[in-house]
Amino acid sequence: MRFLVAACLACPVFFLPSASACASGRTPAPSAKSPIVLSKSEAASIGKKIWKNECGGTVSGLTTWNKGEYFASLGIGHFIWYPKGVSGPFEESFPPLIAFMKSRKVMMPRWVAETRDCPWRTKAQFDAAKSSAQMVELRKFLHATIPHQTEFIFYRLQRALPKMLNSVPARERATIEARFRGVASSSLGVYALMDYVNFKGEGTNPKERYKGQGWGMLQVLQEMNGTPTGTAAAREFGESAERVLRRRVRNAPKDESRWMAGWRNRTLTYRP
Repeated sequence: MRFLVAACLACPVFFLPSASACASGRTPAPSAKSPIVLSKSEAASIGKKIWKNECGGTVSGLTTWNKGEYFASLGIGHFIWYPKGVSGPFEESFPPLIAFMKSRKVMMPRWVAETRDCPWRTKAQFDAAKSSAQMVELRKFLHATIPHQTEFIFYRLQRALPKMLNSVPARERATIEARFRGVASSSLGVYALMDYVNFKGEGTNPKERYKGQGWGMLQVLQEMNGTPTGTAAAREFGESAERVLRRRVRNAPKDESRWMAGWRNRTLTYRP
């Protein structure tokens, strides 16, 4: 399976580290074991799918504040941006995206580069500003940088395996790694991993728990049956993801059942 990063960039080959390197507690060195390389065309295809999943593939969807939420959701990955003084159980991802783009020397509006917190404090303020010059500039920036956002999601996936392996007992690491690499052995599986880690995270954040149970990629891998490879692994990952998300809905302190149909449809795209 080949895997490179997004278009318009100098794209080195990335390697996902082995379980033994992660278990040592050291920063893992690149490993020659099972390199995952993404081609430019594969990256573009995956980015388009994630954009469709999160934003319906629309430019307007790149700047969203969902009903009942207390943060903006921006870009193809609906990266979370909290207003000043607001925090929550979900990991904030828009500031890390901007930091990643800065490291890649990506041109961006000065106010985006210099603003740490979301400048709109409420959904009402955000919606009222939808046609403002600032919001239009933000949408244009996000539309122009879709390849870089796709690269950022891959970068997050690249770092997910060592994070997951370091968070589980040693006896589980080989199985988690084998399942991860099995899913990553097909183009469909790589899309599933990238989409899910962006959608529900790595599963290593202790705050992202209901009744002590998480819903991230780690929990999906733990819930899988066996260690399949190829598209069979992608199918099992999708089925496991649906089971994990249904468990989240059952455990949720507030009713989240309204989301389940859309979540299920999303996991269906992971299955051949």
